Amino acid sequence: MTAEILVNVTPRESRGAFLENGVLHEVHIERANRRGITSNIYKGRVSRVLPGMQAAFIDVGLERTAFLHVSDIARREDVGIEFEAPTPTDDIRAAVTEGDELLVQVLKDPLGTKGARLTTFITLPSRFLVYMPHGHGVGVSARIEEEAERTRLRTLVESFMTPGEAGGYIIRTVAEGAQSEALRADMLFLQRLWEVVSDTGFHASAGALVHEDLPLHVRLLRDLLGQDVERVLIDAPAAHERMLEFARTFMPESLPKIELYRGNRPILDLYGVEDEIQKALDRKVPLKSGGYLIIDQTEAMTTIDVNTGAFVGHRNLEDTIFRTNLEAAVAIARQLRLRNLGGIIIIDFIDMTDEDHRKQVLQALEKSMATDHARTQISSVSPLGLVEMTRKRTRESLEHLLCEACPTCEGRRFVKTAETVVYEIFRETLRQSRQFEVQGLMVLAHSDVIELLLDEESAALGELEVVVGKPIRLQTEALYAQDQYDVVLL
Repeated sequence: MTAEILVNVTPRESRGAFLENGVLHEVHIERANRRGITSNIYKGRVSRVLPGMQAAFIDVGLERTAFLHVSDIARREDVGIEFEAPTPTDDIRAAVTEGDELLVQVLKDPLGTKGARLTTFITLPSRFLVYMPHGHGVGVSARIEEEAERTRLRTLVESFMTPGEAGGYIIRTVAEGAQSEALRADMLFLQRLWEVVSDTGFHASAGALVHEDLPLHVRLLRDLLGQDVERVLIDAPAAHERMLEFARTFMPESLPKIELYRGNRPILDLYGVEDEIQKALDRKVPLKSGGYLIIDQTEAMTTIDVNTGAFVGHRNLEDTIFRTNLEAAVAIARQLRLRNLGGIIIIDFIDMTDEDHRKQVLQALEKSMATDHARTQISSVSPLGLVEMTRKRTRESLEHLLCEACPTCEGRRFVKTAETVVYEIFRETLRQSRQFEVQGLMVLAHSDVIELLLDEESAALGELEVVVGKPIRLQTEALYAQDQYDVVLL
């Protein structure tokens, strides 16, 4: 697999595209007025403790108070410097009280109407390592599969730690094959960074931002620039220089991969990235075979329905269904990454009678999700034929970031038909004529509704005029939605 990173930077917005074999798999967007706050560290003040939820609301200076659960609170033991997580029986009231000030880190950006999710288990990432000031020991990313390499990396990091040293480390996937000097440099950087953060946090007032994560174009280098990435193209000279500066410090071997894009064609037009972003906002996703997916994102979960569509196969029905589901499994994995869908995800594959086919489709889904940078869990096929899975959600989905609810349907994805509106108008006209003494009535409505009243419903409109005993005039309102109307007394 070969990969590329394309970065487009404008004064108010930065966008990054991660491509595998020329196909878009991830989109990252950061806007100046809506910059993500995940990983930011704040000095917070406890504004309210909720024993019933075993949680507390924390004021960190954002628009909405943030949420801190008892399981995300580190506690200092009486002896030593180790921190450990509370047990499920711990009481939030024993951990924090109203008015307490504490250093917190954002786990999840505010999503919809929910405030940010916080933790006091601070983590500081660098190129190869993640430092946990309140942790202990050394962990290795599960994606480094070779046992000898896992042992080598763990041994190196442990050898650099002094006896009794506070904090622990997680070795990141990109550390595979890293030299000891690079790992040591990362450790020293993270220790210095924590000294600055802890000192700043100690002197900061409640609600202050103590430490902010890197800008998007530099984060893409830190988080996505692995050995399989052949090049990074960026179209802004200043941002390009910032990336080179970061690379010189943390990944000098990657400097030749970082290039300034000088072409006249917009960088995200390469490989059709702009078109793919637009398609990622569609509800329907066509498959090459002729089948299609229907993706519905709701507050509670995301549902994905697989359909054969125009695909009729060449052998028999079971084979057609199996091939459609196999293609859908690969497409679903890509769409989840591309749209950044998280939380609970329910997939309704087409029903298969062959048990071996069901296993192969599930294996295809798991294999396709293996390269996802977000943590996922996939269950077996349920008795109803549904696949339930979760994908870690830390930032807004592409749809929530780029779109808002339709003002006409208010996010319901449908509007009343013109026929339904006509009958509502009839009822409202009767109601108004019986309540008030009028000379006549005027109906203001959408052009489709007026056309229906003048055509198919003209006889009913004439009968209504006889019933109310007053003339009824019709007027088209260009700015009205289809289900919007007014009955005006004359």
